[in-house]
Amino acid sequence: MTIEILQTGPLLASCEKALAEKYIVHKLHEQADRNAWLKVNGARIRAHAGSGVQAKLMNALPNLEIISSFGVGYDNIDTATAKAKNIRVTNTPDVLNDAVAELTVGLMISLARRIPQGDQFVRNGHWLNGGMGLFSELTGKTVGILGLGRIGKEIACRLQAMKMRVVYYGRSKQDNVPYTFYDKLEDMARDSDWLVVIAPGGKSTESIVSRAVLEALGPQGYLVNVARGTLVDEPALVELLTNKKLGGAALDVFVEEPKVPEALFALDNVVLSPHQGSATHQTRDAMGALLVANLDRHFAGEPLISPVV
Repeated sequence: MTIEILQTGPLLASCEKALAEKYIVHKLHEQADRNAWLKVNGARIRAHAGSGVQAKLMNALPNLEIISSFGVGYDNIDTATAKAKNIRVTNTPDVLNDAVAELTVGLMISLARRIPQGDQFVRNGHWLNGGMGLFSELTGKTVGILGLGRIGKEIACRLQAMKMRVVYYGRSKQDNVPYTFYDKLEDMARDSDWLVVIAPGGKSTESIVSRAVLEALGPQGYLVNVARGTLVDEPALVELLTNKKLGGAALDVFVEEPKVPEALFALDNVVLSPHQGSATHQTRDAMGALLVANLDRHFAGEPLISPVV
């Protein structure tokens, strides 16, 4: 049986190649009039490959069976509508854990030691006039992790190797983890030198890192966000960084990506990254392969590898 699937945005080349070998793939983002195309062809689509699927698109695809998402986060998919319509949803967890954990540690070292600033210091010839000064290190510091899930645990393991003390905040205390649990995020921030944000996005976590949490972290504290920009009160973050009421921030995600608050550009206590958490050839290829594997399982009538709905 010929199976027709839909993309609404470009995917990794290796993923698109694998999809094209097994399915008839339609690329909605390449259509001049997307609504007209959906009206004529929507009923033939049985699967969506990619992310960012809302109720309007689901309604235009009356025979949609599965949304195979590229990424571990699925807050940009209307999962409630999908569940109501009996549309299955999968994501690509685990295969990106190491890549995100590595970038997190890299961002932390970069911020503590001002590595990007040091690079520019040398390139611009300022070293000829004297050294940059002294900064911080990770050894002996306490790091609070917001979201001790798969990636959070990988981050914690690496930071223990950096001789840091690890504590965590989450919806509930976890058994069999060697870290201190906090049931109040503000308390954890107050007791931590670093706060690493790696919880899922969505309405339930929007602005969970509030002004109060940032103020509790304080002028000697550092924030690292490798989750979603929406988890942090971004205006409060910018204000506190600007006024030196927060020690620093390393940010891989922002509220309105790729737009970044311009006020951050002039700050020397900030390291900025363009949402690079999983951006390695190795990891992205594995994510694409898992997306395709979930589709294959579905159409073969076999259990899905990583279902979320």
